[in-house]
Amino acid sequence: MDNTNSGYGVRQTLLPSLSLLTSAGTLVCCALPALLVTLGAGAVLAGIVGTAPWLIALSKYKIWTFGISGAMLLIAGFALWRSRNAPCPIDPAQAMACARLRKTSNWIYLLSVLLWCVGFFFAFIAVRVFY
Repeated sequence: MDNTNSGYGVRQTLLPSLSLLTSAGTLVCCALPALLVTLGAGAVLAGIVGTAPWLIALSKYKIWTFGISGAMLLIAGFALWRSRNAPCPIDPAQAMACARLRKTSNWIYLLSVLLWCVGFFFAFIAVRVFY
């Protein structure tokens, strides 16, 4: 077995997965509390904050949270764009797995961008528009 591409799958999935994690963090930090307050579920928000007090720290430093997660999204997007024409293995099974991995990475990245945009809207724009 050729080990020259052994880290290829890890590189293809690590950055999009990290960007998904940071984007979900922005969603939990800022979009979820704003949504719950908008829906009139302040008691639910108080229960969540009582259970997970680290949400207060994320909300307090939301500019840093969004900055770091946005940087992760840019890095992941650049890595995906740069590897868009990278060759896949010649073996048909490996080539199919490579194509599936690329498609999955692109979907994870797009989901990450969508989550980040929703979080950004609720954290910075909705506050100014609705309140």
